[in-house]
Amino acid sequence: MKAIAVQPGAGGPDVVSRPVPEPAPGEALVRIHRVGVDGTDYEVIEGTHGGVPDGDDRLVLGHEAVGVVEDPNGTGLEAGQYVVPTVRRPPPGVETNDYFERGDPDMAPEGEYVERGIVGAHGFMAEYVTSPAAYLVPIPDELAPWGFLVEPISITEKAIEHARASRSAFDWRPESALVLGTGALGLLTAAMFTETLGYERVYCLGRKDRPHPTIDIVERLGATYVDSRETPVDEVAAAYEPMDVVYEATGHATHAFESIDALAPNGVAALLGVPTDWTFEIDGGRLHRDLVLSNKALVGSVNSNRRHFEAAIDTLAALPDWLLESIVTGIYGLDEIERAFPSATAPAATTDGGSGVGPDDDTTIKTAVEFMPI
Repeated sequence: MKAIAVQPGAGGPDVVSRPVPEPAPGEALVRIHRVGVDGTDYEVIEGTHGGVPDGDDRLVLGHEAVGVVEDPNGTGLEAGQYVVPTVRRPPPGVETNDYFERGDPDMAPEGEYVERGIVGAHGFMAEYVTSPAAYLVPIPDELAPWGFLVEPISITEKAIEHARASRSAFDWRPESALVLGTGALGLLTAAMFTETLGYERVYCLGRKDRPHPTIDIVERLGATYVDSRETPVDEVAAAYEPMDVVYEATGHATHAFESIDALAPNGVAALLGVPTDWTFEIDGGRLHRDLVLSNKALVGSVNSNRRHFEAAIDTLAALPDWLLESIVTGIYGLDEIERAFPSATAPAATTDGGSGVGPDDDTTIKTAVEFMPI
């Protein structure tokens, strides 16, 4: 079978040949339909994030996938059923651990998991993959063409769940949200705030010049585009309004601290970006004081679990077709993977599930590789 693999830090991805995997007991064989490309993939390609499986020098990419069950292998799944695979698995040689037993692999600390297509385990950019049935989430046939968007949406489902949990001690009624980042994840999240979560006022911060397709998407959603070159994050509250929620999907380290200034009293910022090391100065005393006296909170969030995938499928069904068609700017076959990875050495911030940052083609928002047409 064909797969897309990379030697991290040694160049772009290549199409390689690998044997079709044999499902072990409890596993199903899945024929892959489409796999999304996101910022995490670019960091893996660069060698700045993730890593190859033990004993291998290459990693099969891909963690945003949708496929069809080829061989249920006695799992209870049905042949021909479309499924979306989750990302985390127990480490090699470990059948399970407490986090996986509880259904919370997304809360496991480093070393207690591997992530398919990211660190320690091959991903889903292959014609066939195997997986335990517990990590395969059924998706309706009509949503299968967009199923590779379930994983990034699930990342936001978890982040919002944790943001709400941090405010659960009182009657919190958020109305305003600021999304930092206009990649695919930022745009999907802005759409969730406007279309499914019921926020009254939504803002999306980016660095694009008009006219630009991402700005068109933001404004068609009824949200307000904020140019960070004119209004930095820590000036948004004064220029527009203090925000009940800030959703950070840029991986730009200063945004974590600038978000405190953007928040309204009792507000919460969900941080998803994974920046590289960066030393800079902040007024820690002032920010600490503001967090305490204004009951603000910062919440870090990474990965997602099956419950979030199931919620993401419901969210995907509720999003308008025009939005999905606008965000996904290209779906490419194995004979044109250079178009799926338009800049395989571009710098990219990552959010584990994808900021959409990576390609330096300014009009590329989200691409996917198609292994099998529906």
